[in-house]
Amino acid sequence: MSPSYPTLEDVIGRTPLVRLQRLLSPELAARGNVILAKLEGNNPAGSVKDRPAISMIKRAEERGEIKPGDTLIEATSGNTGIALAMAAAIRGYRMVLIMPEDLSIERAQTMKAFGAELILTPRSGGMEYARDLAEQMAREGKGRVLDQFANADNPRVHFETTGPEIWQDTAGHITHFVSAMGTTGTITGVSRYLKSVKPEVRIVGAQPQEGSRIPGIRKWPEAYLPKIYDPSGIDELVLVSQSEAEAMARRLAREEGLFAGISAAGACCVALSIARVVSNATIVFVVCDRGDRYLSTGVFPA
Repeated sequence: MSPSYPTLEDVIGRTPLVRLQRLLSPELAARGNVILAKLEGNNPAGSVKDRPAISMIKRAEERGEIKPGDTLIEATSGNTGIALAMAAAIRGYRMVLIMPEDLSIERAQTMKAFGAELILTPRSGGMEYARDLAEQMAREGKGRVLDQFANADNPRVHFETTGPEIWQDTAGHITHFVSAMGTTGTITGVSRYLKSVKPEVRIVGAQPQEGSRIPGIRKWPEAYLPKIYDPSGIDELVLVSQSEAEAMARRLAREEGLFAGISAAGACCVALSIARVVSNATIVFVVCDRGDRYLSTGVFPA
């Protein structure tokens, strides 16, 4: 019998959960605290967004809403766009991505490498303008918007995969889950799962301080708050500054050998702040993507 080989989409998920060794001080470790990093940068297109990208496309196909050859449109700050570009290439769609012009050049180049078409919007309009333009194009019949911000298949895949993986890999010992908050699909889906099996788990979201621009972390105006966001499952919101997130990204690389993106570093800042005030805690944070996606930003010295 011929061996059965996986396809690229078959290897999305089941990412490693690794223990930080040097950032957690001996004093905090002696109190029984452990900080674990979920390495979502190990997904094929390099981020946690691979999960909802393939989920949104496959489930829309199953419902008969789209078929290969159709045009898909999405507003994105980067990682979802890259993941959707990959998923569209795998499953045979034309992908049009709308993103603010000030996002890192590596992200734009990666989207184009997968065959996606890019529309850049003014920095001053932010993601809000990009989202409005995507909806306008859909109304004009130029394609279908999957809408990561309102699509239930986004948090659903984290309920079905990311949450159970964390639960299994910690053998149920997890006490705190920390995630950067952007689209909010990850924190919403994982929260629903973890709260269903262990209601006392603390779910903590990382948001940017006023004036901070941290790729992948957003504090949305009320009118643009993602429809998928479920605040009932979030126990605490912690503000992170751009400077501390960028400094933590450099520390993760130098002290842990973990080359992570800036939003992941922001979540790590929050995980460490929790470790300073608790004991016997198993704290998991999501490493949304890898640091090589941010080289042109100057965060990592040349």
